[in-house]
Amino acid sequence: MTRVYLGLGSNVQREQHLGMALDELATLLTNLQCSPVFESEAVGIRSAPFLNLVVAGDTDLDPATLGRALKAIETRSGRYAPDRQGLPLDIDILLHGELSGEVAGLTLPRAEILRNAFVLWPLALLAGERRHPSDGRRFDELWQEMRGQTTQVLRPVSFLWQGIDLTPEALLGANLS
Repeated sequence: MTRVYLGLGSNVQREQHLGMALDELATLLTNLQCSPVFESEAVGIRSAPFLNLVVAGDTDLDPATLGRALKAIETRSGRYAPDRQGLPLDIDILLHGELSGEVAGLTLPRAEILRNAFVLWPLALLAGERRHPSDGRRFDELWQEMRGQTTQVLRPVSFLWQGIDLTPEALLGANLS
C-alpha cells in the first residue's frame, strides 16, 4: 500500500461536491484522513471563492489508475459537462508515496504544493512532519516560509462530513490575507 495525498477544490455547490468526493474517496482509499477545510479566493482564474482541503489515504493503485479513478469522480460531479458553470470538483494527486518526476503523465510531487497556500497550509496541517520528496524540507517548514510571503487570501471554515467538523474550532477565525 502507498500513502497518497490529494488536493480537492470546488467553487460550485461546494459542500455538496466536496462531500460527494469524500464519500467516494472513502471507498477508494483506506485510512482516509482529511485536513481542515479552507475558503480561498480563486488563483489564476476569475471565479467564485473555492473550498479546498487535502486528504490522505492508502492505496494499491498506481498513479495512472488512481488518476483515472479520480477523473471518474470528477465526471460524476459534472466537471466535464458542456454546460457547467464554475468548477464543481477538482481532485489532484499531490503526492504518491515518494515518487518524484514524470509518472504516467503526471509531475510528482505536484508543483502547486510549493506555489499555492490553499494546498500547502492544509497539507502542512495534515502531514507537517512529512518531507517533500524533491525539496527535502518538511511541509510545516515550507508552510512557515510561504506564510510570510504569499498574497493569497484564505481562511479556515467549518465543514461537516459524516457528522464531523473537519476544521477544529481552534483554527476557525485564523486568516491568511
